[in-house]
Amino acid sequence: MTNNKSKITLLLGGARSGKSSYAQRLAESSGKSVTFLATAQALDDEMSARIKKHKAERPADWQTLEVPLDIASHVGQIKSDVVILDCMTLLATNLLMQFVKDDLVEEAPFTEALHKEVDELIAIIHAGKQDWIIISNEIGLGLVPPYQMGRVYRDLLGWANQCLAREADKVIFMVAGIPMVVKSN
Repeated sequence: MTNNKSKITLLLGGARSGKSSYAQRLAESSGKSVTFLATAQALDDEMSARIKKHKAERPADWQTLEVPLDIASHVGQIKSDVVILDCMTLLATNLLMQFVKDDLVEEAPFTEALHKEVDELIAIIHAGKQDWIIISNEIGLGLVPPYQMGRVYRDLLGWANQCLAREADKVIFMVAGIPMVVKSN
C-alpha cells in the first residue's frame, strides 16, 4: 500500500542535543530517497567549517539544497520521498536579520514575514507527498532575554514551533542525544 499523505516529524531540543544526527538516522532508516534542506549560511569561518563537516557526514546520494529563506518556493526542486529541514531556528534567524536596525527588531514586519514563511511551509507540506523531518531549537526553557531582539526572537520561534507541533504527526524532544516522544499519531 502506498502512502499518499505527507507526514511531519518535528524534532525539538536545545543546541547540540543531537537533533541533526537523529534526523539523519531517521531518514536513513526509512530506506527512501532524501533531500536535505540546509538553512545555515556560511557567514564566517566557523560556520563554513561546520557546514563542510555536516555535508561530509551525510550520505553522498542525498540531494542537498541550501535555502536560507522562502522554503516553500524551493519545494518544487525536491524529487525525494523524505525531506529534512535543518533548521527552523536558523530560518527564523535569517528572516529576523532582515528586520534589525540599530540592534532593535522591527517586530511587526518580522512577525508578518515569519507567519507567512511558516504558513506557506505547512501548506506546501500538506499539498505534497514527502515525509518531512523538521528540526528546531526549543529556546523557551531558559531565562527571558534581557534585550528586545532576544525576546522577539524567542517569542516568535516559540510560536513557529507551536504551529509546527500542531501539524506534526510526531514530535520528539531531544535531550543529550536521547529522543523522547512528546506526540505520536
